[in-house]
Amino acid sequence: MLSLPTTSHLLRRKTHHRPPPISSKASLFSKQIFSSMAPQLPPSFEPEENGDDSLCSTLISPYPFEENPFKDSPPRNISAEWRIERAWQHWRSLGSPKLVVAPMVDNSELPFRMLCRKYGATAAYTPMLHSRLFSENEKYRRTEFTTCKEDRPLFVQFCANDPDTLLEAARFVEPYCDYVDINFGCPQRIAKRGNYGAFLMDNLPLVKALVEKLSADLRVPVSCKIRIFPQLEDTIAYAKMLEEAGCSLLAVHGRTRDEKDGKKIRANWAAIRAVKNSLKIPVLANGNIRHVEDAIDCLAETGADGVLSAEALLENPALFSGYRTGEWVLSSDQATVGELDQADLVDEYLKLCAQYPVPLRMVRSHVHKMLGEWFRQNPSVREELNKQNKLTLEWLHGLVGRLRETGSRIPLYLPANSDSEA
Repeated sequence: MLSLPTTSHLLRRKTHHRPPPISSKASLFSKQIFSSMAPQLPPSFEPEENGDDSLCSTLISPYPFEENPFKDSPPRNISAEWRIERAWQHWRSLGSPKLVVAPMVDNSELPFRMLCRKYGATAAYTPMLHSRLFSENEKYRRTEFTTCKEDRPLFVQFCANDPDTLLEAARFVEPYCDYVDINFGCPQRIAKRGNYGAFLMDNLPLVKALVEKLSADLRVPVSCKIRIFPQLEDTIAYAKMLEEAGCSLLAVHGRTRDEKDGKKIRANWAAIRAVKNSLKIPVLANGNIRHVEDAIDCLAETGADGVLSAEALLENPALFSGYRTGEWVLSSDQATVGELDQADLVDEYLKLCAQYPVPLRMVRSHVHKMLGEWFRQNPSVREELNKQNKLTLEWLHGLVGRLRETGSRIPLYLPANSDSEA
């Protein structure tokens, strides 16, 4: 696992890019339904035999700069056509990933990313990192950003409101990721207080300056994640400004800054499609991805180059393999009970946490999300977890065992025509 000791050490390291192996447990269902849209992958993207044995087995490693189309800082005066061609060259070199783990504060850390990758995710974002803290505080860097050899393609996301500070933070991670992403989408009050995220939509010159600074001075491409404006024409103008400033990939959350409740407010896929049709760089769609069929529908309706899922993955990290929770199995669906359930996913997640430690506040949060339905049926077990001031992974494994001993089970479901468990 990577830690970030010093600036000079990180900028000297050379590494080798290699995507994650596909586990034998990963569903074949998502591979079948996406086969018609997937590009032909280069040999380095072929699944390995015995993939489980090598999951996160060695130290870090993006591809060496000599293989990176962004290896050299671009000249100051370049054509828009050259920049667009470069953006697509990079995206295709990664295999044009379509199923992406969205950035989630404290929730898209390395063990969770690797669990999602095992079950079908083809790219992932880190949690949002605070650029000033990241540039100044070694402990913050060491605990909040970790990665490994198989954790690719990887977007490292920062919030920021100062171009120089953002660049300083980004230089720590550029050897270890495929994009440095700027968060222009966080709608929470903490973002308003800190003057970052979606609240920079009120200061477009600063937004432009942040993107221009990174695109001019980094050796990896810059991506941005945004929310839409209430007026479509404002959203399109915003997206075009980001593209012109040097953004190489844009992720569009189809809700406005004020539309925070994703369960009550549907994302506007039509607005995402309008952005996609207006830009020349790759565009990802975010919003309403609750199961893999939603991803198929979203790609068709928006024309986007990939989709992001966030909240639904927290409850069901196997979402991209075709598994559904009971909440999303309709009476009209021909679904079958899968062998996999959420307790199995928690056990796998805890094993990854043992291999690649992260702050236990993150672990506690994931256990609550993945075991939520079981906790509703067994509130005493949930209360036992809530009372634990000093968690250990061993204790959490025991908690899962106690839930199983109740005799109840909260299974995941598969479409009847899926051969995921063949």
